[in-house]
Amino acid sequence: MTWKEEALEHAKKESPFESCGLLIVFEGKEKYCPCKNLAEDKTDQFIIDPEDWIHYEDQGEILAVIHSHPFDTCFPSQADLASCEYLNYPFYIIGLVDNLWHKFEPSGYQSPLLGRTWVWGSQDCVSLCYTWYKENRNIILRDWARPRSIKEFYKNMNFGNLIEQTGFKKLEKNQPSEIGDVILFGEHNGEQTHIGLYIGNQTMLHHQIRKLSCREFYGKNWLELTLDRYRYA
Repeated sequence: MTWKEEALEHAKKESPFESCGLLIVFEGKEKYCPCKNLAEDKTDQFIIDPEDWIHYEDQGEILAVIHSHPFDTCFPSQADLASCEYLNYPFYIIGLVDNLWHKFEPSGYQSPLLGRTWVWGSQDCVSLCYTWYKENRNIILRDWARPRSIKEFYKNMNFGNLIEQTGFKKLEKNQPSEIGDVILFGEHNGEQTHIGLYIGNQTMLHHQIRKLSCREFYGKNWLELTLDRYRYA
């Protein structure tokens, strides 16, 4: 059985969820390595288990990332293109509606700031801020490693520390907001849940789970959820 046949068999077995795996060189031959999908919504996304990645990386050289589209063609979505850039490996997609394949490679694709789909680790509220700073200030913010899943992140979440580690300083409560300030949101009990970016005219840019990134009025509801604000030093 060829590695493509093995990948297709894995995709059919995992359906209606997206399958994911790695193509590696093992003992001089190409080998398909099935991986666990850690995405919250496995019918529409995939996140390769980092433990699987490390395990197969120890066995051989990684050549490509492979995943399936259970209900769609093999052509990449916006999230697929962004993930390809983020992981910096060629991608293969199996479209189970017609059993066809599509291969593409990192090419400098950048998702738009507005209307990007949510993908943990590569297109979330943090990465949106990073993209804005790169496009508008020509600043490459220091990234931080995400845990295996959003659930694990919520267990030990401390957005405030992460924001400060990235080069921001906390503002005093009476300091007026400026374009580029990062806003930390949370519940009234102090639990940190989300960040946004102030872009002027009482407007913010943000990206919530399972929603598209958008501009939104930074009004009463969001002001009440604001825990702290930070400015890039």
